[in-house]
Amino acid sequence: MKTNPSRDAILSVGRIYCDLVFAGVPSMPQMGREVFAQSMQPVLGGGAFIAAAHLVQLERPVALLASYGIDPLSLALEPQLDASGIELTFVERSADAGPQVTVVITAPNDRAFLSRRAGKAVPGGFEAALGWERAALLHIAEYATLAEQPDLVARAKAHGLLVSLDPSWDDTLISDPRLISACAGVDVFLPNAEEALAITGAATIDDALNSLAESFPLVVVKCGGKGAVLAAGTTRLSIPAPKVNVVDPTGAGDAFNAGFLDAYLRERPLPECLAAGIAAGSRSVQSIGGAPVSAHHFADRTG
Repeated sequence: MKTNPSRDAILSVGRIYCDLVFAGVPSMPQMGREVFAQSMQPVLGGGAFIAAAHLVQLERPVALLASYGIDPLSLALEPQLDASGIELTFVERSADAGPQVTVVITAPNDRAFLSRRAGKAVPGGFEAALGWERAALLHIAEYATLAEQPDLVARAKAHGLLVSLDPSWDDTLISDPRLISACAGVDVFLPNAEEALAITGAATIDDALNSLAESFPLVVVKCGGKGAVLAAGTTRLSIPAPKVNVVDPTGAGDAFNAGFLDAYLRERPLPECLAAGIAAGSRSVQSIGGAPVSAHHFADRTG
């Protein structure tokens, strides 16, 4: 893969969520019962934002393509967006884009999410973003975005962009038999293990990887604390993850995406790309919130 050196940026598209992260929860809530968290922190989230924030940390130029609310919660978290270092030219402020909220609950060995989507994932001016002269790759942070804007891959390709996609878990879409065909043209497919199994119906990760490799030139399956596996043509790679102190696993997959894609655009060998993704994901789980800027805001407020 050779890229034009003047086109070195990633365009990250998807929804921006206001995450309410409840940490230190002794067990998951059950209907009719109440549990108490040790802490709660409001931070910006969503795969597009989290990946972009990690790309900034890696000194990769990145722009966000998204709608953002003007409701009180969105406005309260907007300083985090402004301080992120992400190029925001293509972020469209819209009254119907918020509040877009995810309640994140992290227990010792589990996590859960409750989300509300609002407005459109892709703003109306996305054609101008695809024509950004620095853009080398469009990263689609969840399949739901592509399902909403089905021509997104084709239009990115028409502008000469590489395309990566993280399907992201969505109960209503993850088992859609049309998912793989709808992703035609994607260069780098980045599911986690659970998503890969659900999409393919395979019994094992190896079988899922082989199945997906029939449809995508490069498939990377994220396996959490076990590391990640990769398929590119007949090549198969597997790298374990280091053991780290897990504080909050939210957004670790998006951090992995950032590390992998940054190395990929640097034209590093595939084992180095896989290792870079694992390193980024491992760093992410050691602080509250998915994005690095979130951790900085948390530290500032707690002294």
